[in-house]
Amino acid sequence: MSATTPNPPESVTGVQLAQGIGHQPAKGFWADAWSQVLKRPAAVASIAWIAIVAVFAILAPFIASGHPLTQTIDGQTTSPLIDNLSSADVLLLIFGIITAAMMLPKRGAPRSKRGAALVLAAIQAGATVILTAAIRSWFERRSAPQFAQDAAAAAAFPYALPIAIASLLAILFLIASRPWQSFAARLAWVAMIAVVAAGVISFKWTEPLERFDYREREAAGMIDATYTLIPFSPGQTSTSLFFEPPGTTLGEGLGERAAGRLPPEDAGKRFILGTDAQGQDVLTQMLHACRLSISIGLVSTSIAVVIGVTIGALMGYFGGWVDLLLYRVVEIFMAIPLLFLLIVAAGVLPRNTYVMMIIIGCVTWTGAARFTRAEFFKLRNQDFVQSARSVGLPLRSILFRHMLPNGVTPVLVDASFAIAAAILIEAILSFLGLGPVNQPSWGRLLSDSTNETGVFKWWLAIFPGAAIFLTVLAYNLIGEALRDAIDPKLKKARV
Repeated sequence: MSATTPNPPESVTGVQLAQGIGHQPAKGFWADAWSQVLKRPAAVASIAWIAIVAVFAILAPFIASGHPLTQTIDGQTTSPLIDNLSSADVLLLIFGIITAAMMLPKRGAPRSKRGAALVLAAIQAGATVILTAAIRSWFERRSAPQFAQDAAAAAAFPYALPIAIASLLAILFLIASRPWQSFAARLAWVAMIAVVAAGVISFKWTEPLERFDYREREAAGMIDATYTLIPFSPGQTSTSLFFEPPGTTLGEGLGERAAGRLPPEDAGKRFILGTDAQGQDVLTQMLHACRLSISIGLVSTSIAVVIGVTIGALMGYFGGWVDLLLYRVVEIFMAIPLLFLLIVAAGVLPRNTYVMMIIIGCVTWTGAARFTRAEFFKLRNQDFVQSARSVGLPLRSILFRHMLPNGVTPVLVDASFAIAAAILIEAILSFLGLGPVNQPSWGRLLSDSTNETGVFKWWLAIFPGAAIFLTVLAYNLIGEALRDAIDPKLKKARV
């Protein structure tokens, strides 16, 4: 029987370390912090829940859709589900596949560099989609100048506009990503993202159908359709199916005559989590609302971190009158009531996700600024900063290439709590009826739990409420675990 090596103790004394007892190979800062986070069952469960929400956010249009997966008319088979995917749906699916392919293998470049490349790709592709949609809406509006309307009517417009925007953003991101890898690697990566984004937007230029009659045509024998796992779309309503409890079949709320016209394969389809006040399937909206919750948290927090780190770096590096002036700006933004500002903005600005993201990000950056300021105050007089000054490095390089990696840790911990706060704020606004228009939201579903008659619908309170609670709790638990993992006092106690 071979001898087994005993596991090293979790904590040892200094004498034992000198004797070689409990000695372990050295780990990097983030590798050690991540290993400590993974030792907490609550943090592991939270990461698993966030991963599940992210997967549903990516795959929701493929899991729950009222468009048939296949449709056969006169012997010709098409896929309305694929045809009615938006450019964002396709890009999210591609991004999810690339993320899994790049992050799962242990070999190759460090995961930090792979993660940075993915973040760069997500921002570049997202900016391309948003700018293309904004400029397209301006060109196609009725009050646009005549030259804009003529350009929008041209056959080359669906190709020229995405290519132009993708090319411009590719140049900007190529310049902004200078510290990452070599020029050839950056050029290839940025160019690939630009080509994929422009190609998908051009290919999916036609807006998806919001109203359709597949079931009526199938009942009349005009088509033969096969649906996905959940055969309902978020906006698919029926006045005869409002407030149906979980487990209701499709034919139960339609009456005998209407139910008799349903195809046999549709008669047994169930609303697993019931329906809401508009007769929409709750489970479908729960899945599609994952995208809103993930995006509102990540994007708004990213905006806040960029603004806060930049201003905090300037305050901590220069000090003096620069710190005095900019800290007054921080105090002004700290005094702004965010929820009240969002309520006012909902009445005077377009009620969409982008406006909400920008407002949350442009107001909640004060925490990141204060953390960065405190870290830079400690770092600005250290030897490596003085050396960078003496060799004449530009200010941008000193702040963001040398000082920021050593002082960004508290900001990243605070970002986890900020994501949870952003999700909660969006849920509150949607609960009040001031969230994004025509977009599924956990908060809006929760508001339907008590209808106009005052009758409590338990399934509209439990399921969306549990999703909000678990998601916010998961981000908070991850933030607490990461905060404890990087705490120098607790790290010293572990040694």
